[in-house]
Amino acid sequence: MTSQAPPDGASRFGFRRPSIYYGWYIVVATGFVMTIATVPLFHAMTLWAVALENQFGWPRGQLSLALTLTRIEGGLMGPLEGYLTDKLGGRKMVLIGFIILGLGFLIFWQIDAGFWPVAPLYMFYVAYMVMAAGQGMGSWVPMMTTINNWFSRRMATAMGWANFMSRGGALIVIPLIDLGINGSVGVPFTNYTLNIGRTIGWENVALILAVVILAVAGPLAYLIRNRPEDMGLQAEGTAPAQQARRGAAAQTQPQGLTAQQAVRTPAFWLIAVGHGMTSMIILAIFTHLGLLLKDAGLQEYAGTVVILYTIISMFSQPLGGYVGDRFPKRIGLFVFTTIQASAVVLLTFSTELWMFYAFAVIFGIGFGGRNPLTTSIRGEYFGRGNFGKILGISTIPMNGLLLISSPFAGYMYDWTGTYTVAFLVLAGFNYAGGVCFLFAKRPQIPTTPEATPTPAIPVPASGDS
Repeated sequence: MTSQAPPDGASRFGFRRPSIYYGWYIVVATGFVMTIATVPLFHAMTLWAVALENQFGWPRGQLSLALTLTRIEGGLMGPLEGYLTDKLGGRKMVLIGFIILGLGFLIFWQIDAGFWPVAPLYMFYVAYMVMAAGQGMGSWVPMMTTINNWFSRRMATAMGWANFMSRGGALIVIPLIDLGINGSVGVPFTNYTLNIGRTIGWENVALILAVVILAVAGPLAYLIRNRPEDMGLQAEGTAPAQQARRGAAAQTQPQGLTAQQAVRTPAFWLIAVGHGMTSMIILAIFTHLGLLLKDAGLQEYAGTVVILYTIISMFSQPLGGYVGDRFPKRIGLFVFTTIQASAVVLLTFSTELWMFYAFAVIFGIGFGGRNPLTTSIRGEYFGRGNFGKILGISTIPMNGLLLISSPFAGYMYDWTGTYTVAFLVLAGFNYAGGVCFLFAKRPQIPTTPEATPTPAIPVPASGDS
């Protein structure tokens, strides 16, 4: 299973340069996919929101409704995305999803064009729903399923590094979007603003993103391989002897729980509800952080705060993966989500720039650390065979919670003139979600191949590095 290289100088002295396990290339591809599909749509929403409010004057409740519609779409599409991922594989899903996502950005580019039969606000909703459909089909569910297929012993670490790369990509994408829309970007921990003296406008930024997404769809999909068995390899961390004992039955029978068995376990619902509760504030922040800074007279630092928490979360991702591979994931999730909720409490009462920077640091630690664990805990609890379906079904209760968070914050602001009540309520949900994770214990169902796990034999896959 290891490719044989011709003898070189290293092999003549008794050692060979180790080949790199292809699963790590999947991790790199996942980082690129998540950067391109997720960052412009969700992480940059705070920049789009300020630009759209300035141009159209839409109330904040109506602005935040766009993310609500994406969560309704996500709840309806989630099970289908999971089913199609298990049926078609991540490779085809990324290609299909990126084409839809690129078309969505083309619609976003022209939301105020005169040829549409409805007002720009409604075309904004349409554009965001199309983009969310493409993002859902071509990023999180298929790529997390693919990593789950390729890794066993170091699954949380692999997911952590994939998210690390996506945050690193965000450090490039967010400033570029900020410069394109506003012509300036602030430098963290300083009052200095880099100003290029000109802007291209949010519409042209959307057009550029559409072109880039459509251009990279094919090359990224080409790099992806759905399962290690497709290349004559095995999942990282699976011992060859253990693989041989399973024989042909392991290739014909699903590994782990079926989707029907998973939804009957308390762990499934505790994880899904916990994930939803701890993500509610994240969607609200994606929409309203820039508007909150605008109210504080610090609008030019919106991109800077996003960049700062992105930097911190980037380094917190591998930390979360390390913790998840060495300690119970449910405890790690409780710790990181509690840190995230505490940051939101600080944000609620922030009035000075240094307070927003402190929020960004604390939030980045919690937000980054929880990310690889929310997905890898499902792989550990429910196995590989039906991971896509299980992940897709779990988006239904998750999105049921997410769809209320951003408009709740927006309408509470329109009603009270402040975000205080909304953010404190969402922080409370965040704390409660951490408790859900804490009580999510691994299910034991003896009728499935992985319900009663055998101790892992620490033999890495061929070429693991």
